[in-house]
Amino acid sequence: MFLRRYEPEDCRALSELFYETVHSVNAKDYTKQQLDVWATGRVDLEQWNRSFMEHVTYVAVENGVVAGFGDIDNTGYLDRLYVHKDYQRKGIAKAICEKLEQSVESKTITTHTSVTARPFFEKIGYHVVKEQQVERQGILLTNYVMEKHR
Repeated sequence: MFLRRYEPEDCRALSELFYETVHSVNAKDYTKQQLDVWATGRVDLEQWNRSFMEHVTYVAVENGVVAGFGDIDNTGYLDRLYVHKDYQRKGIAKAICEKLEQSVESKTITTHTSVTARPFFEKIGYHVVKEQQVERQGILLTNYVMEKHR
């Protein structure tokens, strides 16, 4: 596995990985209705590309396959972190997080994480600041604001 910086040609593949990951990996913690409003399958690729370009974004590649990605803004907000369902538990998310954390000067890294990802983030040193309910199309999803102090 190797990590490289995001390129605009990656955007569609990352949006597909996002959809597939949410609908498979997160299915154990969220209902189908919640998954459908979280990852609708209709991502604004121009908006995502702009966001990835404004943030520090890394893509993990394994045997020529995009296995994961993550991005962080310059304030230390870790926005997205997703690993392909077939590449879970191989250290990819941890490697992406380490690279993202090293890329910003902020002493505090903040993220909003799913019920599914909470144990992973706790294992790598994040703590829950608060549990919250996020509304998407009238449907509530539980997630956590988490922080890591460096």
